[in-house]
Amino acid sequence: MAPNATICKAVLHIADVDRQYYEDHSITLARHPSETDERMMVRLLAFARHAHEALSFGRGLSTEDEPALWQKDVTGLIELWIEVGVPDEKTIRRACGRARQVWVYTYGGRAADQWWKQNGAALDRLNNLAIVNLSLEGSRALTSLAQRSMDLHCTIQDGQVLIGDGTNAAQMDLLLWKEPARE
Repeated sequence: MAPNATICKAVLHIADVDRQYYEDHSITLARHPSETDERMMVRLLAFARHAHEALSFGRGLSTEDEPALWQKDVTGLIELWIEVGVPDEKTIRRACGRARQVWVYTYGGRAADQWWKQNGAALDRLNNLAIVNLSLEGSRALTSLAQRSMDLHCTIQDGQVLIGDGTNAAQMDLLLWKEPARE
């Protein structure tokens, strides 16, 4: 955990109709001093989309050889590597060599669009890579839910996500920029 990290706790009630996954998770998030609420909430959204008992958060922005989230099997092999933001191509290629599946969740509007324009052709060759983009409105709506202590309900169906705290809610479509190759 990073020094001076802000600790946020969340109870996340997940109803993922697409995967038939219905579970509650108690999560502790360490937000690095340089991490924004927006990035932290996109990490939480990525957790909800891939929720599994073995899925865990990486050590954070200050650790280059770990992703935002990952899932390992019982032997320690990396089944799932999840990055958030606009990582460089080299980082993604290295992750694709280490993990069975790699997912990148981009956000931020024009910056994400520009990143995809610059890297899309090279990344398209990576068969175990998926890239999802959140609209600027969607990621900002998520930011409005950020608190030090959160109790969130998340429903995922047909590629749409609705996440709320009982008072405020964020609904967003997730745009799949790149699908992984079928196994």
